[in-house]
Amino acid sequence: MNFDLQTMRLISLDLRRAESENGTGLTDWHRRAIKRHMKETAHFLDSGLREKVIEHLFIGDLLRCLWCQGVRDIEVLRAEVDRAGYDLVLEAGGVMRHVQFKASYRGAKTARVGIHTDLARKPGGCVIWIWFDPETMELGPFLWFGGKPGAPLPPLGERMGKHTRGDSAGAKATRPNIRIVGKGEFSTLPSMHDVAQTLFGRKTNQ
Repeated sequence: MNFDLQTMRLISLDLRRAESENGTGLTDWHRRAIKRHMKETAHFLDSGLREKVIEHLFIGDLLRCLWCQGVRDIEVLRAEVDRAGYDLVLEAGGVMRHVQFKASYRGAKTARVGIHTDLARKPGGCVIWIWFDPETMELGPFLWFGGKPGAPLPPLGERMGKHTRGDSAGAKATRPNIRIVGKGEFSTLPSMHDVAQTLFGRKTNQ
């Protein structure tokens, strides 16, 4: 079932009120369900902030890996406008990557993501799907969709994405610049060390 933001906020307020009333009439199962729902709601309502937190954590951890390897020729460029299919440009050792980020908390049932077709036109285009702990924001594992350093993005397929909102008749228009790629098309990178090596073709310290 889908809710708009206002409905989700009202549900969250009702749950907070129920929890604050000294747990009256609530079983342990209900309390756990309330806390779980409130955490999931926070990830939904504050998704923009969450994405920025994850992005900063990712960059810091990646730079740490490269620093420990002795890599200093690193550049991190952020896209000012999100219309070309990438979030960051990363370059190290002469290898450039245009990176699109996706993020899901561990336990989420997300099975596919939308990828902008323009990413295939960018040097070293790739997608890093970050999974994270919803409690601690610890990152990992990482899912990878991309080629070797210097190689283009793999084919995206022909399945086009759709707008989340429908028209007056409920029909959702297609998004010709978005392709839907399933989780099975990604490869798993267990750690940030694996991510650094896959991005730039370097072995990092364990």
